[in-house]
Amino acid sequence: KKELLQHVASRFSISVEPSLPIRFVHIDNEVSEVPLSMVAQSFASMKVSYQALNKATPDIFFDTTGCAFTFLVARLLAGCKVAAYVHYPTISTDMLALVWERRPTYNNDSKISSSMIRSYLKMVYYVFFAIAYGVVGSLATLVMVNSTWTNNHIRYLWRFAKKTDIVYPPCDTQSLEDLPLNGREEVIISIGQFRPEKDHALQLRAFSILLRNNTSKRFVDVRMKLIGSCRGESDRMRVHQLQELAKELNLTDRVEFVLNQPYPVLKKWFGRASIGIHTMWNEHFGIGVVEMLASGLVTIAHDSGGPKSDIITPGENGYLASTAEDYARNMATALEGGVDSHKNMDIRQKARESAKRFSDQVFSDEFEKVFLSSGLLR
Repeated sequence: KKELLQHVASRFSISVEPSLPIRFVHIDNEVSEVPLSMVAQSFASMKVSYQALNKATPDIFFDTTGCAFTFLVARLLAGCKVAAYVHYPTISTDMLALVWERRPTYNNDSKISSSMIRSYLKMVYYVFFAIAYGVVGSLATLVMVNSTWTNNHIRYLWRFAKKTDIVYPPCDTQSLEDLPLNGREEVIISIGQFRPEKDHALQLRAFSILLRNNTSKRFVDVRMKLIGSCRGESDRMRVHQLQELAKELNLTDRVEFVLNQPYPVLKKWFGRASIGIHTMWNEHFGIGVVEMLASGLVTIAHDSGGPKSDIITPGENGYLASTAEDYARNMATALEGGVDSHKNMDIRQKARESAKRFSDQVFSDEFEKVFLSSGLLR
């Protein structure tokens, strides 16, 4: 327990009092390195929850992983009241649309999207899974979601759930408010795990377009730092592929990969960089985007998901983009007048102020209000 809490403090800068009555339930369970289908993952989550609930059966089963099929075990077998804080739906209408439109992406292989028959079969599979997901999700008495985007999808899928409440996740904005807004370097940073959906390749291509289209002295010293962690061998291979892409784009001397570093290193770059870039399509919320705003970065996020619906107001506290050309154009706008230009300082001040909506204290107050009014403690 002590080591876990120390790891949380080191990795995420979150202090948890050791005196709190927290019990960790250890489960002997093999972790598959092979990607599982949604159905296989759902059955695996039910198995794990069954093992855990056999060792410790709570009054309230509170899920924050999005594994709604565990509700079957918790409510019907263990007799628990069920609450959920949904960060990302296991399946969404956007995923259904990708398959229907036969668009290849990280979760819709080109071997499937190129075949009409395979696409139809996958569509049938997704529809039946979505129906089952909606039924089990509706077993929750209390449903909280982390953004407007997530709320729209959960309300559509979990149609029998009585109510959903939007509670924005906690972001440590206060510790970032001490970082200076001026005196920034000509550095663009990206933060996030090196997962396929984060689309780091789009960042490199956008940076390449930026440098190709802007050859004046103003852009000579611009650098990019890709800061993130690797979960395992597949992520390390992905980083290697990105490094190769940087070579192909002649960016080797302009791009640095900062891997598996503790939070203080990330915070240092929050205070030194001038621009933050985030390229994930349909990010469920975007804590990293909020951290960029709070630290005073001119932030460019994807024009979708949580950043679009809840966080960024284009031209006010940041920018939104979809294509490499869009990102390059917005980066150029943020750099061409100088990193500490009047326009950039205005955006940074508004960004920092807007980030306060997502502070730890706001989350605590809203979470407490929603939880106490739910009737779960009766």
